[in-house]
Amino acid sequence: MKKNPESNPRLGAVGGQAVLEGVMMRHKNRYSVSVRRENGEIVTENREFISVRKKIKFLNIPIIRGTVNFIEMMILSYKTLSISAQAYGIDEEEEESKFEKWLRTRFGKSVMDIVMVISTVLGLAIGVGIFFFLPIFMTKGVDHLTGGNLGWFKNLVEGVIKVLIFIAYLWGVSFMSEIKRTFEYHGAEHKSIFCYEAGEELTPENAKKFKRFHPRCGTSFMFVMIAISILIYSLPFVTWDSVIVRFVTKLAMLPLVVGAGYEFLMYAGKHDNRLVRALSAPGLWMQRITTREPDLDQLAVAIEALKSCMPEEFPEHSARKSGNSNETINNTSEKASVSENPDGVKAENTSCSENSDSSVDTETDNNYDLRKDIPDVSE
Repeated sequence: MKKNPESNPRLGAVGGQAVLEGVMMRHKNRYSVSVRRENGEIVTENREFISVRKKIKFLNIPIIRGTVNFIEMMILSYKTLSISAQAYGIDEEEEESKFEKWLRTRFGKSVMDIVMVISTVLGLAIGVGIFFFLPIFMTKGVDHLTGGNLGWFKNLVEGVIKVLIFIAYLWGVSFMSEIKRTFEYHGAEHKSIFCYEAGEELTPENAKKFKRFHPRCGTSFMFVMIAISILIYSLPFVTWDSVIVRFVTKLAMLPLVVGAGYEFLMYAGKHDNRLVRALSAPGLWMQRITTREPDLDQLAVAIEALKSCMPEEFPEHSARKSGNSNETINNTSEKASVSENPDGVKAENTSCSENSDSSVDTETDNNYDLRKDIPDVSE
C-alpha cells in the first residue's frame, strides 16, 4: 500500500461536468456554468452551493457522506443543466404564450423548468427500469436456460448484464449529434482541470496537450458501483426467489452501494496499488466513448468556467459575489466575447480553429501515474 508522496494543493481543488454547450466547474462552495451561445459569446453564471455535510457533522460519517454527496450531485446536475439551457437561450427563442406567462406568474416557473422536471422524473424511471428490473429479468432467463444451475453465479451474470447494458447505452447515445457535442465538452472539462493541476498557464493551447481520461470521472464511478453492487447484492438475504422482493431490497441497499463507491474513490485518491488500478481501468477505457477530443473554442469555455469558480485565484474572471450564505443566484452573469483576431487564439476569448476529429484518440498512453491525476474529493 503506497501513499501519494506528492503534495500538490491543486489536486482535487476543482471538479466539474459537461452541460448543454458548456461546462460547469465547482470549487469549494462556489460553482460556475459557462456556455457558448450561438453568436459566439461565452456567458458565465456564478452560484454558491454549500453542502449540508458542512452543517450537520453526522452526515460526514463514512458511507453516509457518500450517499449525501450522491444526492447533492444529482440536485446540482439538474440545476446546472437548467442554467445552461437558459444561458444558451433555449427558452428565449420564441415569445411567451399566454399559458407560459400564466405558469410563470402563478408558479414562478417557465415551461423549460417544468420540462426539465418531467424529463428528470422520466429519466429516473427509465433508468430504474433498465438498470434494475431488466438485469434481474434477463438473469432469471439465463438461469432458466441453464436449468436453474447458476447458483451464486446469478449475481455475477447480473453484474455482467449491467455492464453490457451500460456500455450499449453509452455507445448508442454517442451517435446523437447533441451528445457528441456534450462528450466534447466533457473532454474539455478533463483537459482544463489537468492543465490547472499541472500548474501551467490556462490557455486552450496548453489544455489541449493533456489527456482527456480522468480516473475520478463519473464514468469510472459507475463501474466502481457496479463492481461493489455485485458483492453487496450477493449477500444471502438479497433473495432471487421473487423479482419484486429482490428489486425492493436492491433499492433499499442502494445507499450502501453508493456510499461504499464513494469511499473507494476517496481511497483511490490517496493510494496507488493494483486494486485501485484494476477498478479504475474500466472507467478509463469507457471514457473513450464518454469523452471526445474538444476544439479550442470548447476548451476556452471550460477554462472560463474554471477560472470563474475560483475568484480568489483568478479575480479578473469572477462576477459579483452572492450575498447569501446558501446557494444564492448571482444575477450578474459574466460574459466574454469571442476574439476575432485572425492570427490565432487568445486565452479564454477564443477564435475557433477547425474542429478536431472527435473520433481520433490522441491519448494512447494509459500507463500514466494515477496518483498525479486523481483529485481528492473530500471537502
